[in-house]
Amino acid sequence: MFNLLNEIKIYKPYDNKEKENVQKVKYFLENYTNCYDRSNLEGHITAGAFVGDKQGNILLNHHKKSGLWFQFGGHSDGEEDSLNVAKREIMEEAGIINFELGINSIFDVAVMRIPYSAKKNEPEHWHYDVNFLFIVESHNYEMSNESMEIKWVTIDEALKLIDKNDYGMIRMVKKYKKFLNKLVDDQGLEPWTH
Repeated sequence: MFNLLNEIKIYKPYDNKEKENVQKVKYFLENYTNCYDRSNLEGHITAGAFVGDKQGNILLNHHKKSGLWFQFGGHSDGEEDSLNVAKREIMEEAGIINFELGINSIFDVAVMRIPYSAKKNEPEHWHYDVNFLFIVESHNYEMSNESMEIKWVTIDEALKLIDKNDYGMIRMVKKYKKFLNKLVDDQGLEPWTH
């Protein structure tokens, strides 16, 4: 089973902003109970799935509630294995069942303030978001009712669609590009051309 606290302790952040995020997640896990459930009004652990292929294409989700383009993901709903939560989310939100883990650890860590919601009667709280990179061969997907649109885009197209203030998504695209370059170097693959 994936142990988030153990993985967070050995995770190497990409930059200072992500380092702050990692410290916040570690503190949250060490100092709060019920971290994986929405009943924790301080916040909760969420998990995300950044989906790409080995040719430089990313599957982006145009999320219905936020109106923004980002990775697939959602609440843990009590599940303490964040990797399983991320897998569940791409199956539920994109109908993808054939995938492999791109890297054998956490891909990205983000912390987001969620504003008060009168509609849900939820106070302001935090999402401690742990993301994983999934690689697929097939570009087939199914759209769930949580999305306005789902589409495959190149890295350049993704950077045009993603909100310019969504530094976490921009950081994940940069990491994905780095992942592809490492594939070229390690496996002798043809350089991607997007």
